[in-house]
Amino acid sequence: MATVTHADALANARRLLNGQPGAALEQARAILEVVPTSAEAHRLAAHALRALGREAEAQAASLEAVAATIHDPEMVEAALALTENRLPDAEGALRTRLKADATDVAAIRMLAEVAGRIGRYGDAEKLLRRALELAPGFGAARANLATVYYKQNRFAEAAGTLDAVLGEDPDNPAHANLKAAALGRIGGYDEALALYQELVTRFPGHAKLWMSYGHLLKTVGRQADSIAAYRRGIASEPGLGEIWWSLANLKTIRFDADDRATMEAALAAIDGADPARDDDRLHLHFALGKAYDDAGEAEPAFGHYAAGNAIRSAQLGYDAADTSLLVDSTIATCTADFFADRAGRGDPAPDPIFILGMPRAGSTLVEQILASHSAIEGTMELPDIPALALGFGRAAKGDGRRWIDALAEAPAERLAELGAKYLADTAVQRKSGRPFYIDKLPNNWLYVPLIRLILPNAKIIDARRHPLDCGFSNFRQHYAKGQAFSYSLAGMGAYYRDYVRLMAHIDAVQPGAVHRVIHEALLDDPEAEVRAMLGYLGQPFEDACMAFHANARAVRTASSEQVRRPINRDGVDQWRPYEAWLGPLRDALGPVLGAYPAAPASFE
Repeated sequence: MATVTHADALANARRLLNGQPGAALEQARAILEVVPTSAEAHRLAAHALRALGREAEAQAASLEAVAATIHDPEMVEAALALTENRLPDAEGALRTRLKADATDVAAIRMLAEVAGRIGRYGDAEKLLRRALELAPGFGAARANLATVYYKQNRFAEAAGTLDAVLGEDPDNPAHANLKAAALGRIGGYDEALALYQELVTRFPGHAKLWMSYGHLLKTVGRQADSIAAYRRGIASEPGLGEIWWSLANLKTIRFDADDRATMEAALAAIDGADPARDDDRLHLHFALGKAYDDAGEAEPAFGHYAAGNAIRSAQLGYDAADTSLLVDSTIATCTADFFADRAGRGDPAPDPIFILGMPRAGSTLVEQILASHSAIEGTMELPDIPALALGFGRAAKGDGRRWIDALAEAPAERLAELGAKYLADTAVQRKSGRPFYIDKLPNNWLYVPLIRLILPNAKIIDARRHPLDCGFSNFRQHYAKGQAFSYSLAGMGAYYRDYVRLMAHIDAVQPGAVHRVIHEALLDDPEAEVRAMLGYLGQPFEDACMAFHANARAVRTASSEQVRRPINRDGVDQWRPYEAWLGPLRDALGPVLGAYPAAPASFE
């Protein structure tokens, strides 16, 4: 009599599923008695149990299949491809696996990870939701879903999902750290601080926890505590470049010779050929740039800034032509007639105040002044307008970058829906009950036509700073994410020029729609500029706006500590010691530099 092999038994169980689930379950369990690590047998048992209406048992069997995956050579190979970032290999293997069995929750979760790594967060979310339908107790999938929510700027959902994750795995510092970060993004500062305090008490040697704690302490204005937290993290892991940059990014501290020596030693200890350490290298370069700048040594400072920028620029691969093409398309589409034909559409709410322009142009100062007014609430740099535009482009045109084409074809009711969605999505940021609130994302200048159409009564303030001061300030600033243009002097000059070009066009076709604040004018005569801003906003002058530095509100940007001081000119002409190296910035700015603070006549 022929011996029944493991493969034969599995094949028989698969056949029995079609019409005889009870027999299929018996066969699967017989296999598991002999080979308890058979992931496929566990999945077959789950199929049979579902067919029998025994859902709870089916979910448990699905989890058993996940646990057994470590004994499956095909899944081990897919996991190895993920680890080595061979995403096409991993995706191909996982899709083949799911074609054979669409309920393999381990494969579903891993495919979601592939989608997340390439930024397809919507696809990742769908896959993870499917995995959790099949196995609600699959903690790794739930933790991944929380991360996907966070990456999509859905911070409240991320925090709520992490409550469930931490209920099952309370000792996982990574999950608790992500929850605290999510809470911080929706203004839950007290709860987030308490969570971080608990975490650093339990894990006192965890440098990244101290760093995250320091970030939040900085946000709420506890600068001394923030510095102490960063220093604790550095003591635990002096080679962690990001924590040195976090300390430098406070802007208000000065590194001494011992700090420079420690950072130089940490940088020298990193293998420059190891791409896994590129982030440590670039952060140390930016921090050392600040350290040598503090010491008045421009040449080594610029050398470190240039090295850090070169690493980050290679990572991001920014192409200035893409921004120029978008601005060209926007100018061509958004004529005076274009706006006139769509007047009165959109959501009529006047609540939002957009402060936009180049990063490092003084927008945080403008926000802090206005947020000191009794009718205006400051929030943070909200990601909602770009997300709305890109989502609109993807939905209507299959390409997020074509949002301007989608906007041109949108019916009146769609514009109103988009405006209402923005208001609903940002409502979580409003804590004070004040009638107006600020969205201070600088890069919203690219989306001014969208803002004008979906929120026609919203106010827009353009914060503008001298091109060389603004450009060099960006060049020595490393951003946690985004701002890909800022990592080369030429890219920055081109971006600034495109920004001025589009805003000049908006001034021409929508005169008076945007109020411009010139940073140097604000420093020279702050009260006159503040009165002009408030007049544009239709609000009475309040003395509190001139005492903005006493406002204890949380501030998340790189200027958080600077705006807690009275107005000063410390940031003016900081480019001058570096003038010898700024040729590419000057060349890319072209006529914008000579025409500042106005736009060149050719742009009008």
